[in-house]
Amino acid sequence: MKPDITIIGCGRVGTALAVFLSRAGYPVTGFFSRHLESAEKAAKAAGTGKVYDTLQGAVTVADIVFITTPDQLIEGVCEELAAIEGLLDKRMVMHCSGALSSEILSAARACGADVGSIHPLQSFAPYVPGQASPFQGIHISVEGSDRAVTAGKEMAVNLGGACFTLPTHAKTLYHASAVVASNYLVTLEHFALDLLKAANLSEKEAYPILEPLITGTLNNIKNRGTQGALTGPVARGDAAVVADHLGDLEKKMPEYVALYKMMGKYTLKLAQKGGTLDKEAIQSLSKLFAQ
Repeated sequence: MKPDITIIGCGRVGTALAVFLSRAGYPVTGFFSRHLESAEKAAKAAGTGKVYDTLQGAVTVADIVFITTPDQLIEGVCEELAAIEGLLDKRMVMHCSGALSSEILSAARACGADVGSIHPLQSFAPYVPGQASPFQGIHISVEGSDRAVTAGKEMAVNLGGACFTLPTHAKTLYHASAVVASNYLVTLEHFALDLLKAANLSEKEAYPILEPLITGTLNNIKNRGTQGALTGPVARGDAAVVADHLGDLEKKMPEYVALYKMMGKYTLKLAQKGGTLDKEAIQSLSKLFAQ
């Protein structure tokens, strides 16, 4: 028998959890939001549960309480719940933040609750009736107390995700990894597009030129790992080409010189692991990136 669930905070993630946990056979029994309309929409989308106008009412009907508010509100909501004597004892309190660990729920733990976090590595759009599950096939991290981890893993699998566990202390580095892989990749491609536009190509022309290179590189990383996927002037020790790049950037796009050098420095470290660069090439490239 699956545990009863309450959703506190009925935005994109809370609504998606309610809808697809319900489809997976979990009784989603309670909804609460500071904006009543949001809770009503989430309950309607899930086709189950009741909207409550107090936190206490919503929590009373649940075994597991999900706090799916914006990150900066999670701790405050948890403390509100903890202030109600006996409310959280033997219940489970979880959140879905990528950046925060279950430590943010320490007030609930002090009241006898198990605490944890479950983070779907996914961007959530507003729910559309009939849409496919955004949890299907994605990776979902779980951390927290033993009981919370067990429940979180079961939910992740029932949602159709691939589950992995994290030590609580590792949550920040995990989230930093996701930011680098997603957000900073966008920044790097913006850099590349700006270079093409400076080479007299229109914005409309620029991305289709780079797209096969981007997707090919990602496929190579998947199939060969980062070291095996690395190509280009740094990988082959061609300091002359790198010097030409830096010379042109300094003249035409000086705002990008520091970024190019920083990326080059870390690319050189990766290239050195392959063991194919000679000492002279390493020294020449290191000097260029250090200037």
